[in-house]
Amino acid sequence: MNILITSAGQRVSLVNAFKSELKKVFPTGLVMTTDLNPPLSPACHISDKYFKVLPVNHKDYIQNLKSLCFDNQIKVIIPTIDTELQILADSKKEFLESGINIVVSEKEFVSQCRDKRLSNKLFLSKNIDIPEQYSPDHYKFPVFIKPKDGSLSKGIAVAYNEAELKRLDIYNENTMMMEFINPSLYSEFTVDAYYDRNSVLKCLVPRKRIQVRAGEVSKAVTLKNQVYITLKEKLSTINGARGCLTIQVFYSESDNKLIGIEINPRFGGGYPLSYLAGANYPRFIIDEYLLNETLSFHETWEDNLLMLRYDAEVIVNDFKE
Repeated sequence: MNILITSAGQRVSLVNAFKSELKKVFPTGLVMTTDLNPPLSPACHISDKYFKVLPVNHKDYIQNLKSLCFDNQIKVIIPTIDTELQILADSKKEFLESGINIVVSEKEFVSQCRDKRLSNKLFLSKNIDIPEQYSPDHYKFPVFIKPKDGSLSKGIAVAYNEAELKRLDIYNENTMMMEFINPSLYSEFTVDAYYDRNSVLKCLVPRKRIQVRAGEVSKAVTLKNQVYITLKEKLSTINGARGCLTIQVFYSESDNKLIGIEINPRFGGGYPLSYLAGANYPRFIIDEYLLNETLSFHETWEDNLLMLRYDAEVIVNDFKE
């Protein structure tokens, strides 16, 4: 009963969480990892075993991954980066026929999440507000710019006047223009949500982002506030959602206004805070996909838990590239 975490990179905390939870149920179970360059991946060195794989866009990537699973008795695959989600969602049925569960949302929902324009439609269908959307011919300053399929804050910009706007590629069909949400009026939250095999919400943890570094949260606090109450009601089910989702929202406490920004159907970089607060998604996955158990709704996670991140080291002896 082994688990594979793909594109492991620096996700040391996530790997350790899965190792800890798997050993409690299957003492001989292993948590393995893949990466394009495993010797230089901290998470790969922390895992029980690692593999170098082909790039996700290579024509033989899926066969490469499937062979690894067959050879190493892997029963569950956990994807972690945006670029692999669609191809793994498209291949779910093929893997399941071989007894391997890829814990990723259904392909139609993944497509909806990858295109931020379609994500906006999802929020609206759930009666959740979104930022006002602009076009190159109709806008109000300041204007927020981002790619429709971006991640890790890449490609985002804010224009406060015409001169700044002219320097941006606003006529690119991949570019979205929208209302700028003032951070002095709104707090930004990342919400770790878990959906079971029937697309039913089983846990929801809002994390207020206090500080972000390179697109990933470095300081955050869990809050069981109005964000929790609103999303628990409005997102109780999402068609096609599976496993961990990270949902980005802005919230204004002064007028109780919540604005949906995007949904990423994978574990977020800040998930370790939710795990330490008691939202045990690795165990949820083990219970559902390895033990075939039915989950109950879980909300006894710790409120007001603060995470302050710092850099640490993984030391490898006798290293050879």
